[in-house]
Amino acid sequence: MATVSDLYPGLFVHDDESPFCYFNPRSFETSDHYFLMGALLGLAIYNSAILDIALPPFVFKKLLAAGPTASSTQAPTPFSRTSIQYTLDDLAEIRPGLARGLRHLLAYAGNVEDLSLDFVAEVDNYDTKEQVPLSRDSKVRPVTNANRQEFVSLYTRYLLDTSVSRQFEPFKRGFFTVCSGNALSLFQPEEIELLVRGSDERLDVQALKAVAVYDNWRRGQIPVADPLKEVNLIQWFWEFFEDMDPKSQRRILGFITGSDRIPALGAASLVIKIGFAGKDYRRYPIARTCFNLLMLYKYRSKMELAEKVWRAVSESEGFGLK
Repeated sequence: MATVSDLYPGLFVHDDESPFCYFNPRSFETSDHYFLMGALLGLAIYNSAILDIALPPFVFKKLLAAGPTASSTQAPTPFSRTSIQYTLDDLAEIRPGLARGLRHLLAYAGNVEDLSLDFVAEVDNYDTKEQVPLSRDSKVRPVTNANRQEFVSLYTRYLLDTSVSRQFEPFKRGFFTVCSGNALSLFQPEEIELLVRGSDERLDVQALKAVAVYDNWRRGQIPVADPLKEVNLIQWFWEFFEDMDPKSQRRILGFITGSDRIPALGAASLVIKIGFAGKDYRRYPIARTCFNLLMLYKYRSKMELAEKVWRAVSESEGFGLK
């Protein structure tokens, strides 16, 4: 499945050990691109649409912390809009290896000065490594047992905040251009993430089946009154879907809808459409993710349907083929 980081690789960077992407501090893209990405997140919430953008959970904490201040006449909100503290847990979401190294440094039992570390952050600048001073006075000083916690805190804040301020500021403005108002202050960061990305809870296939709709199912020129009960092809599809393991079910859902997650309101709020594509059983099913639409051809057996659907799911990626 293609994600936002795949479609716009210059905007975000991705660590091979992490499932998340993060703002690219060395991006050549203009601030307008980040503004539009922020607006896209806001529109996903406004339209109750799932957006497959794998931003780390702490970004939503960062967004709310940077949000407009609620009216002074309101009761205090559960999430304080102040400068947030970045932790190694936050860093581990996007740079697991670096976070492990910094934890080892904090736990190191020997003399830290023997490691010959200075107050600098080593960052990737495409094909080169760049040394960025972390000290407030811009002077390079050694890391010692006494100041290693300060070093880790400065390093973490630089990577998650300071280094991406040029990218995050327009992103934040785009988001709050769409999602402004005091109502947002009632949400926790996890709830904002849930609204944007959907839920990864176990799929309720029966709930999906109960709200599914069917298009273009006819006998001759007469529409089929109840395709779920009267059309073998549709029954085979749901039996196949239900028989798959949870991981495979999510891949099928991602093929149909563009996301392997379900809306915050549950599976019953995700309407899948199943349409009849034609009689050519040699062709593979077609998914139109913008409409949550799966088009099936007239396969001759449940086994043939399962083979065609699964091959379409497993050998396609985004808008192209693997």
